[in-house]
Amino acid sequence: MNLPTWITLSRLLGVPFLLYGLSNPTPFSRWLCLGVFLLAAGTDWLDGYLARKLDQVTDLGKFLDPLVDKLLVLAPLLALIELGQVPAWGVFLILARELAIAGWRVNQVTISGANIWGKLKTVSQIVAIALLIAPLPASWKLTSLIAFWVAAALTLISGLIYILPQKEERISSSVEKSTSP
Repeated sequence: MNLPTWITLSRLLGVPFLLYGLSNPTPFSRWLCLGVFLLAAGTDWLDGYLARKLDQVTDLGKFLDPLVDKLLVLAPLLALIELGQVPAWGVFLILARELAIAGWRVNQVTISGANIWGKLKTVSQIVAIALLIAPLPASWKLTSLIAFWVAAALTLISGLIYILPQKEERISSSVEKSTSP
């Protein structure tokens, strides 16, 4: 395993801290969780940058990076359900998309990196979760919920965009095979 892959795996270290800190949140533990979350989220950019810069992009890294991202995003969202800050059905939509795409990716011959929609999804999720974790005044509640729903919408849109072009390619290659002599 190379350095970018180790950095990817290091994001997992933040998950237990987030779950513990949000299990009985105080303003201090929320600020601490916010710092841990943003630090871990920042390594998502760092591992990708280093992988490209050092020419160490690997299939393992392309597989692990989105998987670790999903765990980093879903752990605080589950804690936020328990705290009553987000509805379970909204998190379920995000979880369903993430599992569907993960399953889809496993069946692909080549593992592709994230497209612009996947990156927008990730950034919107990070922003929403950061706003929801932070012990902000009540006046920020609506802003935090709007950010959550924007992230949920981008999550679903990016999933459709990821699957639909590949479906069309499979259909057109099947048609070409059936029409060739």
